[in-house]
Amino acid sequence: MALSATSKFALAVAFFGSLAFIFGVVAENKKPPFGTPIKGKDVVICKFPSDPTIALGSFSVVALVIAAVIGHLAVFFPYKGKSVPHEALFRSTSLVVFFIVAEVVSVLALGMMMWATITEGLHRSHNVHHNLETQCPTAKTGLFGGAAFLALDAALFWLVCEMLTLNARADYLDEDDPKGEYGHVYAADLDPNGSGVKV
Repeated sequence: MALSATSKFALAVAFFGSLAFIFGVVAENKKPPFGTPIKGKDVVICKFPSDPTIALGSFSVVALVIAAVIGHLAVFFPYKGKSVPHEALFRSTSLVVFFIVAEVVSVLALGMMMWATITEGLHRSHNVHHNLETQCPTAKTGLFGGAAFLALDAALFWLVCEMLTLNARADYLDEDDPKGEYGHVYAADLDPNGSGVKV
């Protein structure tokens, strides 16, 4: 059975959002709390254990960007070849609210994950310190984990946006539910003896 475009978008957003979350959580767990200071003459060289924190943070950033791009596509995609003007889509207050929240949460998650990843990379590359009291810090604890949860939230908000988009499209295109309205009974369904609905 072939998946509809709606299902493909939803699965893609969920998949990449989950990947961003998993990569971020694993990066948080693998990140060492600090490096080992090695004292030299008038300098301290920080030695860090080899771990995949920076790579995992980078993968999380990429997965989050892909999830957000697919989330945007899901909102503006012309399903079944029928496009809807943006003004008509955004007449729905719920869609506007969730779209803005999805955008803000995506930007926050992306900024936080990039901040953690770049900070960790800078600590590793600038590992020679003239301050002899340095403790060889790493990126702040909790940044990767917090960004991971924001990435998951962003993916969930994009999924809600897709559902609200489908509702707004149906309203604009006057697409009827093939099952009829709730409580709607056709005259042909009634028993001719007047005893109620035919079984």
